[in-house]
Amino acid sequence: MIEMLRKINLSRAVRTMQELFPEEYDFYPRSWILPEECQQFSTQIRMVKENDATVNPTFIVKPDGGSQGDGIYLIRDPSDLKLMVGSQAKQAVVQEYIQRPLLIDKLKFDIRLYVLLKSLEPLEIYIAKEGLTRFCTEPYQEPSQKNLSHVFMHLTNYSLNVHSGNFVHSDSQSTGSKRSLSSVLYRLAAKGVDIKKVWSDIIALVIKTAIAVVPELRVYYQAEIPPGKPGPTCFQILGFDILLMKNLKPVLLEVNSNPSMRIEHEQEVAPGVFEYVPSPVDEEVKVGVIRDTLRLMDPGHKRPSISYLRAGGTEHGEEILMEAEPHERSPDDGSLPSLCLKQVYPKYTKQFNYLRLVERIAALFIRFLGVKGNMRLGPTAFRTFIRTCKLSNSNFSMASVDILYIDITRRWSGTLADSREAGMGLQAFVEAFFYLAARRFKSQPLREQVASLLELCEAQLESPPGVEERRSVSCSRAMPRTIRTQTLTHPQLASPGPLRRAASQDYRLHQRLKPRTLRANLEN
Repeated sequence: MIEMLRKINLSRAVRTMQELFPEEYDFYPRSWILPEECQQFSTQIRMVKENDATVNPTFIVKPDGGSQGDGIYLIRDPSDLKLMVGSQAKQAVVQEYIQRPLLIDKLKFDIRLYVLLKSLEPLEIYIAKEGLTRFCTEPYQEPSQKNLSHVFMHLTNYSLNVHSGNFVHSDSQSTGSKRSLSSVLYRLAAKGVDIKKVWSDIIALVIKTAIAVVPELRVYYQAEIPPGKPGPTCFQILGFDILLMKNLKPVLLEVNSNPSMRIEHEQEVAPGVFEYVPSPVDEEVKVGVIRDTLRLMDPGHKRPSISYLRAGGTEHGEEILMEAEPHERSPDDGSLPSLCLKQVYPKYTKQFNYLRLVERIAALFIRFLGVKGNMRLGPTAFRTFIRTCKLSNSNFSMASVDILYIDITRRWSGTLADSREAGMGLQAFVEAFFYLAARRFKSQPLREQVASLLELCEAQLESPPGVEERRSVSCSRAMPRTIRTQTLTHPQLASPGPLRRAASQDYRLHQRLKPRTLRANLEN
C-alpha cells in the first residue's frame, strides 16, 4: 500500500484510468513524473506560453516519497525545477496548481477524509461520515512571483501551518485552524450550497481512486496470499486529501497510506516548555474511525456479503440485494454508537463497476505469472498469453510479439528506479494490452478497444485448453475469481460465459445510460 500510494505510482495509476475514462477521472490535476518527463513538461509549457502570452500557469512540485509538506514548492517556469539532490536525480511529481480554491474566512483549506479499504476480494470500501478540514494560516491570494514561497498561504498541511504564529488551536469543532468537515458543510449549506451534491462527488472521487490503485495491489496481494486458501485479512485506513475548487468540484491532492491518528497537539506552556494537550476535533473524528474499523474487522461479526446483479448492469428495475450495514445487524454491540463508517462499495456497484477494466487486465496478468511470488511476466509467459488468447496472426507474428515485449519492458525498466525483478510488470503489461487492443480494433475509442480485447481473451480462456495451452501450463496459473465474478452470484450467471457477457453488457449499457447522480441515494 505504501508503494502504490507514493505520488509517482498513484499518478501513473490515475493516468491509466484517464486514458480510458477522461471525463470520469478529471478530478486529478494534470501531472508529469520527474525526472523522466522533465523535457516533455518543459516543451509543453513553453508551447502554451508561446500560443498565449497572457497565460502564466503555476505548478506545484511534490517529492515522490515526501510527507507532511516536506520538500513541496511552487514554480511558474520549468527552469525553476530542482532536479538534483547532490549527484542523484530527484524523483518527484509536478502538477498543475489549483489557482481558484474555495475559501472560508479568506483562507484556503483542504479536507482530510478517512477511508477504510476493508478487503480487496471482494472490494469493500467504507468512508468516515466525519472528517477534518485543515486551514492555511495566511489569507489566500492567487499565486504570483512574489508570493510563491508563502507556504502558509498555499499549502494546507497541518504539520507546516502548526508552526505559524497565526495557527489557532480551538476547543470548538467549527473554529480554529483545524475544524470538523460537518461544520464546514453546514456553513456552506447556510449559503445555499447543495452539500448532498458535494458529498456525492467526494464519494465518487474516493471510489474511482480506489478502483485505479486496486489492480496493482492485487498483483502484490497474489504474491503473498495463496489463491483459494485461508490467509490473513488485509485492511488499511487511508487518508484522502481533497481540495474543493471555487465551483465546489472536489480535486484529489494525494492519498496517505499511513495517516496520522494522533489526538493531541504540542503546546508551549512556558518558554521552552511543551506539553501534550488533547485536540477535541481530532478525538471526535479519529477515535470513531479506529473503533469502527475494529468493529468491522472483528472476525466474530464476519458474514459473507451477498449481492445479486442481473445481466445488463444499470438497467431500470434491476436490484442489487446487499447485506445490511453492520450497525443495522449487530444488536450485541451494546452501548456502542452507530457506525461512523459508511459503506460505499459494493453499495454503489451499479454506478462504478464499468470502470474496472484494468482489474480484468490484471487478472489476465496474474494468470500467466507462473510461480507464486512472481510479480513480473517473463518473455515465455508473455508469448504464452499471446498464443493462448490467439492474438498473433500473419500481420502480427511471434517475432513482432518478442519485439513488443523487449521494447516496452526495456522502457519501463528504465523508469522504475527500485525495480528488483527482471521482466514485465503490470503497468508495462497494461501498455502492451492497450497497444494490442488499438491494433486489433482500430475504429473504436480506446476504452471500447480494451473492452473488446478483454472479451476476446476471456472467451479464449473459457474454451477447452488445446495442446499448446496444456504444454504451457507451467507458465500459467488458475484464474483467480476477480472483479467480474465477485459480486455476480445470480443463478443464471453460474457459468463463466454469462459472467463475462454480463460485465460487457454492464459497460455497454453505461455508454447509453450514463450513471445517474448518487444524490438521491446519499445520506449526509
